[in-house]
Amino acid sequence: MSGRRGQGSGVSSWHIAGPYFESCNCDPICPCRSVDSRPGSAIELCQFALAWTVRQGHFDETDLAGVQAVMVGYWDASGLDWSWTVGVFVDDTASDDQRRALGGILTGRHGGTPGRQYAPAIATVAFEEPAGIVLDHTPGAQSIRVRGHVDAQARQRYESDARISCGIPGHDRPGYEVVMEGLNVHTTGMEFSYQGNCGFASTYDYRSDAES
Repeated sequence: MSGRRGQGSGVSSWHIAGPYFESCNCDPICPCRSVDSRPGSAIELCQFALAWTVRQGHFDETDLAGVQAVMVGYWDASGLDWSWTVGVFVDDTASDDQRRALGGILTGRHGGTPGRQYAPAIATVAFEEPAGIVLDHTPGAQSIRVRGHVDAQARQRYESDARISCGIPGHDRPGYEVVMEGLNVHTTGMEFSYQGNCGFASTYDYRSDAES
């Protein structure tokens, strides 16, 4: 692989890319999305599950291909605070080095693309832990399953001719909205359940500052 740590730089070089899927408590289309280049608007309460499969990727010399991760979280702006509280599950089949690397990338600790797109909103990382994860990125039938904690299933694609994008995978990578059968999250400090809510599918390509 190319683009490893530069000699004497002390800066990690990493890159991950693959399919992305998320679901939150909103009705489709989520008002946070950009629609036909019109920026979205933040809502007062958001509860969500975000899922990434690494189709190709590395962190320095650590291969990350095949690793999956799910971030659950919320913000509650009733007190005019849109900062996120999140928890991160990473494949329990991954090595400790892989889990540490991917958790650090997705929470923004390693800067790069997440640090420019969404990670500055994260105020609290409640946990990072291994878990049994099964993600399905089949178009219109996506699902997120984290054993004992998350169960989310898409029902169908939401029909729209609009260009829809989300800041987490990046507005340069449009995707499409789905209608969910449901979103259920049960974990430390987070208990929520919705039916007929929204989901969003796209791809992502995150790079370290050294590889940008």
